[in-house]
Amino acid sequence: MKNGISFGSCLAMVISYTAYKSIGWAIIHGIFSWLYVLYYFIKYSPGLF
Repeated sequence: MKNGISFGSCLAMVISYTAYKSIGWAIIHGIFSWLYVLYYFIKYSPGLF
């Protein structure tokens, strides 16, 4: 059994805290993990889509 948080959760929390400066949002985005990372990438990548 794997213990701890996944890389996706950690990445989502770091991106969220950097963008919003809120621990609450970082926890929520950490729960959604890779979904938030993909959302952030799509929304803030200039010229990609």
